[in-house]
Amino acid sequence: MEVFKKLSAINVKAKIEKKGNVEYLSWSNAWGLAKQEFPTTQRRVYEDSVTGLCYFNDGKTGYVKVGIEIDGLEHIDYLPIMDFRNKSIAIESITSMDVNKTIQRSMTKAIAMHGLGLSLWSGEDLVTVTAKAEKPTGPIELTIGDANWDKVIKYIKDNKHLGLATIVKNLETKYKISTTIKKELGKYVG
Repeated sequence: MEVFKKLSAINVKAKIEKKGNVEYLSWSNAWGLAKQEFPTTQRRVYEDSVTGLCYFNDGKTGYVKVGIEIDGLEHIDYLPIMDFRNKSIAIESITSMDVNKTIQRSMTKAIAMHGLGLSLWSGEDLVTVTAKAEKPTGPIELTIGDANWDKVIKYIKDNKHLGLATIVKNLETKYKISTTIKKELGKYVG
């Protein structure tokens, strides 16, 4: 209880950063503050015993498992590997950078379970309901592994005979397609 009391009493307001509408405590600030108060603080990144990788998967998406031990008490956080919209990334699209960022975010959450900056996560599990869903005003950004990706791949497979140029032109009526995405789509045309 002493650890929680001390860490939850630390005012993190000056260390809070903002990205879009989201406020957060960076992993380096969280780690620095925890180590300053409790120098023996340890981080443990768990590895999958089968793959040896520092993330786990359910066959579709991945997640990390990170523990923070302070004064003999370990709190463990499990966090999905997500894109910039906080949507799980398909297993075949996960990069080492995605895993690294998720480990750092998970570490910060595990530190928060010990009390430091815990209030930043208040309400994160609540779903916000808006009165009226807004329709997109233009083409939707197509991203590998997002909700539309499987539909697009099915369309490509069903219409290979049209060729990549025509397929991309047709898709661009609904989606924004970057050069990287075009290259990826080309793999499915053959």
